[in-house]
Amino acid sequence: MNHGRSSVWTEESICTILNSSLTMEVNCSYSCGPECWRSSRYPCLQVYVSINATGRVGLLSYNEESQDVSSECFYVPKCQKEHAAAQAVVANISEKLKAQQQVRCYYDPAEQQGSVLLSRLYDSSAIFHSLFWPSCMLAGGSLIIFMVKLTQYLSILCEHISKMPK
Repeated sequence: MNHGRSSVWTEESICTILNSSLTMEVNCSYSCGPECWRSSRYPCLQVYVSINATGRVGLLSYNEESQDVSSECFYVPKCQKEHAAAQAVVANISEKLKAQQQVRCYYDPAEQQGSVLLSRLYDSSAIFHSLFWPSCMLAGGSLIIFMVKLTQYLSILCEHISKMPK
């Protein structure tokens, strides 16, 4: 998996949608209870784009997760019993993409990956928040412990001062 710091899709650009089509049916399985699995399928939507910054043509994926699940399909819906429901979701996405001529996208400047992402799951903002808020909680907890210890120390100091002969 390519996530966070190791993600190769680091450069942002505008991509022009060249072609969007339903190409094949992909088999999947869903849970129908404990130790029960049934098979279904969903349509594979392939979207080809041209990266305006480089002129390179690539296959568009929704995000890193959909790229990991299927490098051929733009979006991988949740596998479900009703094939028609999955088909409706993918058809709706296809229509929305066809209505747009250009979208913001992320690509690999080193060209290790031929695919292009529409959105990133783990950008610098997510990394910042995943480090900043736990650090604040650690600092706050440490401050509370320090204040309790200081109060104990001052209480003991007051007790010793009050017991001193005058």
